[in-house]
Amino acid sequence: CYFPMFIPKAYLEREKDHLDDFAPELAMVTKFGDKDIDEPVAIRPTSETAMYAAYSKWVQSHRDLPIKLNQWCSVVRWEVKQTTPFLRTREFLWQEGHTAHADKKSAEEEVLVILDLYAQVYENLLAVPVIRGTKTKAETFPGADYTTTVEAFIPATGRAIQGATSHHLGQNFSAEGMFN
Repeated sequence: CYFPMFIPKAYLEREKDHLDDFAPELAMVTKFGDKDIDEPVAIRPTSETAMYAAYSKWVQSHRDLPIKLNQWCSVVRWEVKQTTPFLRTREFLWQEGHTAHADKKSAEEEVLVILDLYAQVYENLLAVPVIRGTKTKAETFPGADYTTTVEAFIPATGRAIQGATSHHLGQNFSAEGMFN
């Protein structure tokens, strides 16, 4: 699947509680040529705001679940802080999967299944050993209940580098009325 790169400001406003951490990093398009745009759009910092608006139209009952989508896309974060230990620039390509489940148990199981798939790619295909873990609350993805991670050790620095994450978003991006 693929969702739009430009996120309407109205979508971001609906989720401002979750996206406060992204606010300083948002790249906003405010002009088209030399004319102001009526509603500025953000260049995708992450895809939840676009994806879950679509989910709200697709899911009418528990029978429509689970939904499991995957996309590769570019994101832009105008980060002013040092991104070490991340290896990235302002624009980067990433893979993201998004799912919706009928119950918490199946959603939590999916988080761990995906984390294990990431670990298998690193260990079995790339021959890079990783450690599976859970991020601290401060490191958790904004709006997520918790974030799991696989991290690789860098012998030269004695530090770890994040290899991949899997988030449990709970119902934080699906509040009733959020996408009406």
